Amino acid sequence: MRLPKVYNPYVSAIIATIGGSLFGFDVSSISAIIGTDQYLKYFGSPDSTLQGGITAAMSGGSLVGSLVSGLLCDRLGRKTTIMSSCVFWMVGSIICCASQNVAMLIVGRVFNGLCVGFTSSQVPVYISEISRKDIRGKMVGCQQWSIEWGILIMYYIGYGCSFIKSNASFRIPWGLQMIPAVLLVILLPICPESPRWLASKGRWDECHEILAKIHAGGDKEDPTVLAEMLEIREVVEMEKSQTTSYLTLFNKKNWYRSHVGIFSQVWQQLVGGNVMMYYVVYVFQMAGLTGSVNLISSSIQYVIFLVFTFPVIFFIDHTGRRWLMIVGSIGMGTCIWIVGGLLKTYGEYAQSVGGNENIHVTLEHEYGASRAVLVFSYLFTMFYALTWAPTAWIYAPETFALHLRSRGTSSAAAGNWAMNFALAFYVPPAFDNIGWKTFAIFGVFCYVSAIHVFFCFPETARKTLEEIDELFAPDGPHAWNTHVGGAKIDILASELVDTKDKCEAEHVESIDENHNFA
Repeated sequence: MRLPKVYNPYVSAIIATIGGSLFGFDVSSISAIIGTDQYLKYFGSPDSTLQGGITAAMSGGSLVGSLVSGLLCDRLGRKTTIMSSCVFWMVGSIICCASQNVAMLIVGRVFNGLCVGFTSSQVPVYISEISRKDIRGKMVGCQQWSIEWGILIMYYIGYGCSFIKSNASFRIPWGLQMIPAVLLVILLPICPESPRWLASKGRWDECHEILAKIHAGGDKEDPTVLAEMLEIREVVEMEKSQTTSYLTLFNKKNWYRSHVGIFSQVWQQLVGGNVMMYYVVYVFQMAGLTGSVNLISSSIQYVIFLVFTFPVIFFIDHTGRRWLMIVGSIGMGTCIWIVGGLLKTYGEYAQSVGGNENIHVTLEHEYGASRAVLVFSYLFTMFYALTWAPTAWIYAPETFALHLRSRGTSSAAAGNWAMNFALAFYVPPAFDNIGWKTFAIFGVFCYVSAIHVFFCFPETARKTLEEIDELFAPDGPHAWNTHVGGAKIDILASELVDTKDKCEAEHVESIDENHNFA
């Protein structure tokens, strides 16, 4: 039986971004659990290196998954690739839920990571290719919002289960995280395939039909649909002779746009956002919070994350990407330096904090400094939610040409996951060995990223994916001279409307002349 299709781009985006919630579930299924007595007792209180390895296992799997996804996505299609990857998530969740030791837990998290690598790299590609240029940022931004819903929901499930005085306290959350993958497999088949992928395979009738249903209620003669078809056809014809290997991303023609796309994802990690998500419990232990008070205070971080990402979805297509990233880097760098400065100035050395032997600085007896760390941690999260968190996922797939988009976006996601893996593994030993200096390092990354974005990242908002190609041409504008909006497709649509009106007018005039003659 043929399933009914839903062509509303908002509905398709909501369904596809269920894949983002998988990443969110995994983040908080660790952050909400690593500080509980049940976890520490069962897994033998992992030291800083081992805990870093457990956390980073998911990122390592995601790195591999994101690299492989580009090859499969070009061959199988965007939807099939995303749905197939959910098998890895289900297997990983079962292994984590049944874990008998650290090795088994790490294997389960690697399988989870393989799925997240696929979904994190190809869901933004899919949404970008089915969205109109004026709402593309909003649509892809739903990916980040879905991640945050996953983080919040799983965190509170983990918090609730922390009151269970048995191993079920962590087995239940790790089993429940299978649910989003099941929903994704059930719902994604009703969404349309990417019209640009269909075009790249020569399936022009299907491409035209889907574009018409997405953009014009099925009207294949709509000027905007015809203009976009012309642009897609022009690009596909031009790219037929182009090679599509990963090495092509870094040839003389493509290296600039590839470095921009990849670094948009690399900087998202190096500015420290996900570090604060994975190890927020550790940060608040330094601030002197322990037990359920720490878990509740940490959950506020996730609520802020969710609340402040929501408005970005509505204004990112108007404000653009560039200045959000620049302002976000400056704001986050300032906040994280203040956190490090407070720990340096008012922190006291301790052999361990709250039973955690990976932390050796505490503000337990400095009430004012402790509350200031909480405030600036929350402000850091607010800046991250308003800027880098959604923008990097939107920006990366926009920068690559059609024939390289799946491979380019998978490489960008691989850059994200490589940094995620390194930082997840690095942060516990860093807290253990250099304490407050860890925050100073991330502050430096924030300010360097602002400089890099200003000089190298062109504005892509409200431009078609084909118009963005022109920004990276050898004679294209400097990044700091680019602005929100594009005119090429509007001109094409206008010319098509004028031509259509002229033809209709000539047809009417011909009828009148024949009538008068008669």
